[in-house]
Amino acid sequence: MESLHPDVDRLLLSQEEIADIVKRMGAEITRDYQGKDLVLIAVLRGAVVFMGDLMRAVECPLAIDFMAVSSYGDGAKSSGIVRIVKDLDIDIKGRDVLIVEDILDSGLTLRYLMKNLSSRHPASLEVAAFLLRDIEGKQAAIEPKYIGARCPEGFLVGYGLDFAERYRNLPYVGVLKPEVYS
Repeated sequence: MESLHPDVDRLLLSQEEIADIVKRMGAEITRDYQGKDLVLIAVLRGAVVFMGDLMRAVECPLAIDFMAVSSYGDGAKSSGIVRIVKDLDIDIKGRDVLIVEDILDSGLTLRYLMKNLSSRHPASLEVAAFLLRDIEGKQAAIEPKYIGARCPEGFLVGYGLDFAERYRNLPYVGVLKPEVYS
């Protein structure tokens, strides 16, 4: 087992578990997009680690691109009011688009992004989320086609997930100690 960073309370997903999730998702995407014009779009910055692994696990031709968005809110929750900071470099018209997300909470930002991308007339538009947060009594505004794992509430870090731009490089997903972010 990985040695945990001193700010991490407990391990949620090990490197081996992450690798298994990515392999499974890659096989599902390969099966579903065989013979299609697939474009993976990662939402920067958190999804970049997952995207790097996932694209290598997909065994059919694909293109990649990136978007960066800024969501206004109180810092802990998204308001759903979004500004595109970095737009796509490629045209997605008529192509099968799969948005690659690190973690899906409320889905408000993603819903905005999907509406925006849909207006560009892709052949299809779906979501692959590494983690889907289970929030008691609430459902995300978007239901991803591919889900890596469900996760509990708590501040998660590692494997691209950050707190104040730190911890993204941890090779596992862990739960941050509350005293670090409170």
